[in-house]
Amino acid sequence: MTLELEPFGARLRRAMNDRGPLCVGIDPHASLLAAWGLNDDVAGLERFSRTVVEAVAGRVAVLKPQSAFFERFGSRGLAVLEKTVEEARAAGALVVMDAKRGDIGSTMAAYAESFLRKDSPLFSDALTVSPYLGYGSLKPAVDLARESGAGLFVLALTSNPEGGEVQHAVRPDGRNVGATMLDHLAAENAGQEPLGSFGAVVGATLGDLSSYDLDINGPLLAPGIGAQGATPADLPGVFGTAVRNVVPNVSRGVLRHGPDVVALRDAAERFAEEIRTAVAGH
Repeated sequence: MTLELEPFGARLRRAMNDRGPLCVGIDPHASLLAAWGLNDDVAGLERFSRTVVEAVAGRVAVLKPQSAFFERFGSRGLAVLEKTVEEARAAGALVVMDAKRGDIGSTMAAYAESFLRKDSPLFSDALTVSPYLGYGSLKPAVDLARESGAGLFVLALTSNPEGGEVQHAVRPDGRNVGATMLDHLAAENAGQEPLGSFGAVVGATLGDLSSYDLDINGPLLAPGIGAQGATPADLPGVFGTAVRNVVPNVSRGVLRHGPDVVALRDAAERFAEEIRTAVAGH
């Protein structure tokens, strides 16, 4: 029998209050495996992932595996991903699967079932999705997330420079596409307490976003801290009053300290403390 989960937004708010808002990415790309002295194979992948989970899953609010780095090893890589998700959640971290899925109809439903169905081996607390076949194409994932107590993070204002040609495009109503995605998410989260379960991906490197309404009553997953150049101190200036709902993601800034478990843990705790200090009082 599968226990009912309370909504992702409520679980995330509690985890952020208890552990701080830091999200650590699990991105086992070939250069990091090499830097850790590991082979670029399934054994190296497993050692890397288990080490990150051991170091930080009991301490940070969120872990975010990037599924592509596991998928490239085929079925054996997916088996490692399944174990990574299981062990991270068992240690108390919420898992955001960074898969950026986006399609239509039954195909979108199948992607949703892979990560958001409670009895799936890859069931995650939330999933990143792409809305650029139209926000309505995400409906199967939205519906299943609600049913399962899971969440979504929708690409809205991403940190990659190429994203602007789509996300800043202006619609006939004068709103740009990124703002439209934020509007959709605010509607999904209306009336939810203490936090809605449908979040946006908004880059921490984007500078002043005061022209956007980021108060969507949902979480804002913020890549770009560390290796991409943003710092925790930048967060209030980028996100304004919505900074209280920001989940800053750090990947290489923490992972480069491996394979030593203590060094990884210390790096995560330094970032967590810098984030706490930066957002205090907002």
